[in-house]
Amino acid sequence: MQKILLAVDGFSTFIGKVAAWAVVLLTALISWEVFSRYALNKPHAWVLDAQIMLYGTMFMLAGAYTLSKNGHVRGDVLYGFFSPRAQASVDLCLYILFFLPGVLALTWAGWTYANESLGIREQTFSAHPLPLYPFKFMIPLAGAVLLLQGLAEIARCVMCLHQGYWPQRGSDVEEVDVEKLKEMVQEGKA
Repeated sequence: MQKILLAVDGFSTFIGKVAAWAVVLLTALISWEVFSRYALNKPHAWVLDAQIMLYGTMFMLAGAYTLSKNGHVRGDVLYGFFSPRAQASVDLCLYILFFLPGVLALTWAGWTYANESLGIREQTFSAHPLPLYPFKFMIPLAGAVLLLQGLAEIARCVMCLHQGYWPQRGSDVEEVDVEKLKEMVQEGKA
């Protein structure tokens, strides 16, 4: 079971890292547009729409990545003092009561929304319209990847309830512990 959980984490990480490249495209697009607008006096009407679509894609597809790294915001004031089993119980209840219905609704409604957009070949409202329907398919895709990661998190909760400790997560990046960093610098000076 641990291999399956790590595979799901790996898939969510892959999707998140691919989506993160949108920030490079956004930076290049915005830089080019600023140069074009102010240096060449030639703005492009479609650039704002493209920026919104790229940012939306990046934001939506980062949800499963963040969940796989246990990086979502939570009220740790009390939660951090709970035992792993109590944490797993709280998480499991919240996943079942709120997460699953919300993500299932997002995925289902997103699929309908995207198909309706495809059916009419929806475009943006600008002087040079861009196709909007490919972007709208990011909604059910993000929902499906988030749902897959959420099922892995539910399995982690169940495993923690049985074992008494949280199963291992895939490693990617870690936050810097400032105190440990200070200790390392002090040790290096000695």
